[in-house]
Amino acid sequence: MIEKGKISAQQMGIMMYPVIVGTGIISVPAATAKYAHNDLWLSPFWASFLGFIPIYIAFQLHKFYPKQTIIQYSEQITGRILGKILGFIYLVFYIQMNGGGIRIYSEFINGAFLPKTPQILVSLTMVLVCSFAVRGGIEVLARVAQFFIPLYVLSIVILIILLLPELDYKNMLPILENGLMPSLKGSIVPGGWFAEFLLVAFLFPYLSDTEKGRKWGKISVFSVLITFIVTNFLILFLFGGTTSRYLYPLFSASRYISVAGFLEHLESILMAMWVAGTFIKFSVVLYAIVLCAAQLLNLSDYRPIVFPLGFLNILFSMWGTPNKMVESEYNFIVFPIYSFFVQILIPLMLLIIAVLRKKRYPTSRGSGS
Repeated sequence: MIEKGKISAQQMGIMMYPVIVGTGIISVPAATAKYAHNDLWLSPFWASFLGFIPIYIAFQLHKFYPKQTIIQYSEQITGRILGKILGFIYLVFYIQMNGGGIRIYSEFINGAFLPKTPQILVSLTMVLVCSFAVRGGIEVLARVAQFFIPLYVLSIVILIILLLPELDYKNMLPILENGLMPSLKGSIVPGGWFAEFLLVAFLFPYLSDTEKGRKWGKISVFSVLITFIVTNFLILFLFGGTTSRYLYPLFSASRYISVAGFLEHLESILMAMWVAGTFIKFSVVLYAIVLCAAQLLNLSDYRPIVFPLGFLNILFSMWGTPNKMVESEYNFIVFPIYSFFVQILIPLMLLIIAVLRKKRYPTSRGSGS
């Protein structure tokens, strides 16, 4: 295998948490509120099903092909040519996805904290640090995630506690005024983020305790679900029906903190923790991109292509969408459909074919590489 390192299933679950929460917690609540209104707290529950599904599919495929990633066993399941095409689709998809996330990150940092700093510089510094982390291997990524995620979660908890005096619980009323449909519509956007749990298909081969992989994958999905529900409650109780008007509702909420006129302007602390979370997100996705490219090209080492692919991520973040309007339409309309097709339907198709082949040729097994 290209990667020699090993991580635990618990580390994998910790790594996957910021992959979804990282950029989602900043931008998704406003899009959810646009459709779900007072029921935006319910939308993550429906969306979470698109997180549990890829965990199940990836784990079942891993049982058939225990030492391979989705790029490798796609060729065994569908044949070399079609498998290469599917691998290329995943490569392009994750480059686009990471580029879009970097665009959201850099625009947020520029607009909120560094308005005079060139956006390209903000993106470049983040991707450069991520590239160094990816070159260190999967074990380095796991340890960094273990260090930062407790601090990340703690910052959210502190934010909630400090905002309690400002919250109005009546903002959630009336509940389900127009039935379930608004909350279901609101779940489409976060559903696209939850589907990103398919990335575990790149991590399962490197687990030291594979049998616990599905368990910790589900725990990670559940943790993301709770985070989104609590965050949406917080924003709903604070902003009520005006939530959809805020571009970054959680950041705007942090500016409401004022304890005895002394403890104020904590948005910088929130920003620092959010940057740590997005760093892990971009690093994990970049790792999957690099692994994908190396396996498509049959390379013996992925490290020489880390920086070139990192630079390609920056290019996609700059040129992927020409302006903010197109970017918004892509993130909240196109991406959920695109994500569902690539991260749910294609793996499901691979699993169905693998099961049928197993029934037809019961003695055949996937071989590692």
